[in-house]
Amino acid sequence: MSKRRRIQRAADVAVTGKREKVRDVFVPRPFEGLADEPEWIALRELVPAASAPLRLVPELVEEHGDRPVTLATVLPMAAPAMTKADGRVFVGLQRHQQSGDVSRDLAEALLCALRTEPGRTVTVPPLPGPGPRLQDILVDGPLEITMHEGFEFWLDPGAADDPTVQASLERANAAIYPTVRLAAARAAYWCRVPEKAHVRWVLPDDEDAALDALARLSAAGTLPLAGGTKFAGMFRAHGRLVPVWDLPEDVPAADWEEPVREFAGRYAGALAEKEPLDAAGRRARHGLLGRQLTLR
Repeated sequence: MSKRRRIQRAADVAVTGKREKVRDVFVPRPFEGLADEPEWIALRELVPAASAPLRLVPELVEEHGDRPVTLATVLPMAAPAMTKADGRVFVGLQRHQQSGDVSRDLAEALLCALRTEPGRTVTVPPLPGPGPRLQDILVDGPLEITMHEGFEFWLDPGAADDPTVQASLERANAAIYPTVRLAAARAAYWCRVPEKAHVRWVLPDDEDAALDALARLSAAGTLPLAGGTKFAGMFRAHGRLVPVWDLPEDVPAADWEEPVREFAGRYAGALAEKEPLDAAGRRARHGLLGRQLTLR
């Protein structure tokens, strides 16, 4: 089905109210094909408060106007989308209800927001059914990510003067743990949680190749970032591996730029090796599989 036809089908459903029987389909790599796939994963799974502008394809701009669209890690009450009175649209990556295809969910939320009168509540179906995905409705490119210490970017000017809004904002901000986006590697983030700190890095490579590379580093004893650090394990997120390191809590994020940069070089070298794993590498690989972490 062409991109224009998928968008038109979604619009037809909105007008007629008739929807095909919904069947959920699991897509293990929902962000596959997007230029910044690891960052999409990181913003959905690792980062508490961040935003990035999105660009609509020309067909949608022609239909709905050139409305500013912002991707947000999370919106108030984990809403899938919201519109502002001035026409701005926000889409939330982290939400309560979702289908097996996160890309389809986000695309449907964005399309519902575009069809909603500015300033009104956006209604999004829990299971969107067949239709366009992010890859169909966005002009692709690297995400221009802005990190936030709080969720004030949700608010219109002056909204925080309302005591009720201010109290709600304070509760939301209290749940944020310090997180810093590292420049040393794309989709690598430092964070500090109670009593410990971590670096977590969404690797951009095929899972098997990434696991082999990590196994080679483990067998060589070069898996820690630096002295005083520990490779805690890894988890899978949307078809990509995310290694996690435990760090000293009192060392600031900036001090980990160079260790992460050096590790990224070691990882790239291990990834480039084409020979099958030797016995030590196979043992290390088996050990890594036994150290998978629970997400978050």
